[in-house]
Amino acid sequence: MPTVAFQTLGCKVNQYETDSMWQLFKQAGYTRVPFDQVADVYVINTCTVTNIGDRKSRQMIRRAIRRNPDAVIVVTGCYAQTSPAEVMAIPGVDIVLGTQGRDKLLDYVRRYQEERKPINAVTDIMKARQFEEFDVPTVTEHHRANLKIQEGCNNFCTFCIIPWARGLLRSRAPESVLKQARELVAAGYREIVLTGIHTAGYGEDLENYSFAQLLRDLVAIEGLQRIRISSIEASQITDEVLDVFQRSDKLCRHLHIPLQAGDDTILRRMRRKYTVEQYRKKIEAVRQALPGLAVTTDVIVGFPGETEEHFMNSYRFIEEIGFSRLHVFPYSKRTGTPAAKMPDQVPEDVKRERVERLLRLSERLSFEYASQFTGQVLEVIPEQPWKAGPEPGWIVGHTDNYLQVAFHGTPDMFGKLVRVRLDEPAADVNRGTFVRLVG
Repeated sequence: MPTVAFQTLGCKVNQYETDSMWQLFKQAGYTRVPFDQVADVYVINTCTVTNIGDRKSRQMIRRAIRRNPDAVIVVTGCYAQTSPAEVMAIPGVDIVLGTQGRDKLLDYVRRYQEERKPINAVTDIMKARQFEEFDVPTVTEHHRANLKIQEGCNNFCTFCIIPWARGLLRSRAPESVLKQARELVAAGYREIVLTGIHTAGYGEDLENYSFAQLLRDLVAIEGLQRIRISSIEASQITDEVLDVFQRSDKLCRHLHIPLQAGDDTILRRMRRKYTVEQYRKKIEAVRQALPGLAVTTDVIVGFPGETEEHFMNSYRFIEEIGFSRLHVFPYSKRTGTPAAKMPDQVPEDVKRERVERLLRLSERLSFEYASQFTGQVLEVIPEQPWKAGPEPGWIVGHTDNYLQVAFHGTPDMFGKLVRVRLDEPAADVNRGTFVRLVG
């Protein structure tokens, strides 16, 4: 039986797409093996959101080639889409496939095995207008199911390469989303994570069907207990969306709302579509709709032209909002983006120092947020053993508001809904006591 190994870099969308590609191989009779083992085919699903993503992608490609020089090496994903010639130039790469046409992956593998000639199957992503249907398996090693609802982004922020990697916004047909959601619930999943490149932009290219309408239709699915939105822009928190939040307890009390900077001058240079004040008002509105809400965010540090004053404006604004966690990134030049050519590039040592300050702030804010729930009984979906636990028998999972909680439990609880009392808050893993099984 032929074997295939996967390596996924980057975001949840890539993970979803790797699961989908594995389905194609599985149906063709392949066995999946770990990436560090010898395989007949290696698929490296790459990331290009930062320079580090490019570098890690190249490292993984070369690692696969070294492991089995006779294997078929397939490189797909965002780095492959934006730099196909660069990827093809790596000795040992056999097939390069971008972010479209992966339903034909097995055909390319068979063709390569017959002809032994390198294949560059990357197409012009900016011409893509249809969502590429790509089913995720209903049985995976995950305990929450990712459901991809859209592709691409129309924002063209000055720092971002993603529109060139993923193309313009395309929404998946509503009936296709709902059908797959029902299949996932039937397979036993209690939580579905809505994912995409610009997730809450869903519906912008559809007639008479919005993101809020999709949420309403998902809420109506019997047996679905949690709906998590992977990311939503402040500008996408409409009155209609807020209304759904207020009316349903299925929407998770956790929203990832990218900020990027807490200073209007920097936001304008980034070509973000809000001001600090507009962002603040959206946070206030959504917290009113979802009491106890955890708001996580992305922040870019050291964007071209960022002075200490700009940075401190961001720092104070982040502190004021009280995010539950920050994802902090030092600005990374992406060739082909407007920001890469901007004057006043910030020195690397200044970026590093500012990143450290925000990471310390993030740790404090995370602890403060978790502390609000000390003594409360929360619903947790356990996911895996807690390897850092004080003794064997500890397991860990997430609450609906994305607190990571560890407690003494058993593996048969994985993927189920249990009640746990939070005893010891922490910036990372909170400790609790099992109360009872919900179902």
